Amino acid sequence: MDKNLNPSVSNFLDGLDHPFREEIDFLRSIILDSEIGIEENIKWNGPNYSFQNKDRITMRIHPPKKQVQLILHQGAKKQEQPTSRLIEDPSKLLVWKENDRAIVTFKSRSEIEDQKAELTQIIKEWIKAST
Repeated sequence: MDKNLNPSVSNFLDGLDHPFREEIDFLRSIILDSEIGIEENIKWNGPNYSFQNKDRITMRIHPPKKQVQLILHQGAKKQEQPTSRLIEDPSKLLVWKENDRAIVTFKSRSEIEDQKAELTQIIKEWIKAST
């Protein structure tokens, strides 16, 4: 188990018996290892990641379907929309909901493994662009 994982988040997930637990934990490690200073907690009924006390990434794990999603955002409060997308996405992993909010969906561990480098780069750029 990754030493960076927050034990309270692990305990929360233990209580869910989620069918995608392995994928969830793998994503948790990727997110936490991508940038020094990212902190993990539970918010909106799933793992949440903040940087400098500002929520930036939330994992959507409910309902427990055959997928897990990462919501990249600027926090809970509505922000003034940037005129263009917050980051470039040459990988085409992101589905944009607004210029400052995007979703990436994974349906298997192998999909996450195949896209790990691209996802890590997206997370780094998202954190940098949103601080």
